[in-house]
Amino acid sequence: MNGMNAADLPVWSVLPFAGMLFSIALGPLLGPRWWHARRGLVSAGWSFLAIGMLLEHRGGSAALEAVLHVAVYEYLPFICLLGALFVVCGGIHIQGEAAATPRFNGLLIAVGTLLASWIGTLGASLLFIRPLLRALRHRRYKTHTIIFFIFLVCNIGGALTPVGDPPLFLGYLHGVPFFWTLRLLPITVFNGVVLWSVYLTLDGWLYRREIKAGGHRPVGPEPGSKWRLEGNGNLVLLVLVLAVIISSGAAAQAGWLSGGLRIWLGESAGMVLPWVNLLREGSLVILAGVSWRLTPKTIHCSNQFSWEPIREVAVLFGGIFISMIPALEVLQTRAAAIGVVDPAGFFWATGVLSSMLDNAPTYLAFLSVASGLGTSAGVPTDLGLIDPALLAAVSCGAVFMGALTYIGNAPNFIVRAMAEQNSVPMPGFFAYLGWSLGILGPLFVLNTILFFL
Repeated sequence: MNGMNAADLPVWSVLPFAGMLFSIALGPLLGPRWWHARRGLVSAGWSFLAIGMLLEHRGGSAALEAVLHVAVYEYLPFICLLGALFVVCGGIHIQGEAAATPRFNGLLIAVGTLLASWIGTLGASLLFIRPLLRALRHRRYKTHTIIFFIFLVCNIGGALTPVGDPPLFLGYLHGVPFFWTLRLLPITVFNGVVLWSVYLTLDGWLYRREIKAGGHRPVGPEPGSKWRLEGNGNLVLLVLVLAVIISSGAAAQAGWLSGGLRIWLGESAGMVLPWVNLLREGSLVILAGVSWRLTPKTIHCSNQFSWEPIREVAVLFGGIFISMIPALEVLQTRAAAIGVVDPAGFFWATGVLSSMLDNAPTYLAFLSVASGLGTSAGVPTDLGLIDPALLAAVSCGAVFMGALTYIGNAPNFIVRAMAEQNSVPMPGFFAYLGWSLGILGPLFVLNTILFFL
């Protein structure tokens, strides 16, 4: 964070962020209606407490600079990209239904996982969650399907290109070659195949239980019904959204559109909003507006489009981004003191912290630590040379372990909200953590043994 030296920030500065996390975890359990009506106030309350800590330890101008830096450089790009993808993908309707057999569910999850690295985990999630939810209306057991969808489509599948997940895009902006992450193909395929196989086994068992309990197959349309795509113009807009993201990264790397809009914060403080950022965010807003304007309302109705999921993400992640400023400052100052020096250590340290903090700055913090270890040959970045084994560990930790919690990656939260909106009972924060630790924990231990030792 610009303008701040975290050396003086006490460890208890993480309390606002911890309070925000516990509010998200416990609020829906203790008072669902109260939480739904007051979550914005809760988010604002923890944010103001974090800002108060910054004011006490840094003074007005430095605290203001830190908050604006997060708002302008992190939250605004985050919400503009999510909003654009949410609106554009909400205008694409996959017409057709099939019985939610293990084969059909597995096919949708597999295709979404394969596309996640190329259209982003959020883009793939939004495209495939709606037809999956439509099919699941006729199933008794459906929660596990959404959980594995989060594991695979929202996270694991996004590891192969910078478009797939924000941490990898941040690495691209700092000099990691665009196609370097294709080296993660073996571990990505391994995780994908293992999780997909576990899902098919579990869903097949539950599907047979439904048949046995009811004496017949779960009611639903037979496979083979006619499928077609509606809202084809939004496919063009989706490609344009991805082109804006990729080209903005290339422009930043090449130094095009240098300079920017100066934001004056006082005699000794200020910040510059780069022209490339303004152009990127402006373009995303325009593309979202074009999609909303041109998409027939019948498509939005067919998709049961609602602003509630993106509204919830905007409110809660606003609080997360602000309240975690002190926590990230503490992490960035003390990351080197954690003592990780090998790939296994970087995989777990980056991953565990990414599941609780924003995975993009956590990725960058450990990337900086890896560059400081010194190597005579490696991947050149503007942070320095980085050992390829350490870069792979940091990348996999940030992307894969985002699946451990609902807040580990934004698509997790949106998919959960959309599932609940469609009457799919989803586990609470800690119950979901139980699922992820039970299934992903052993898998990540196996990852460590096979790929990082």
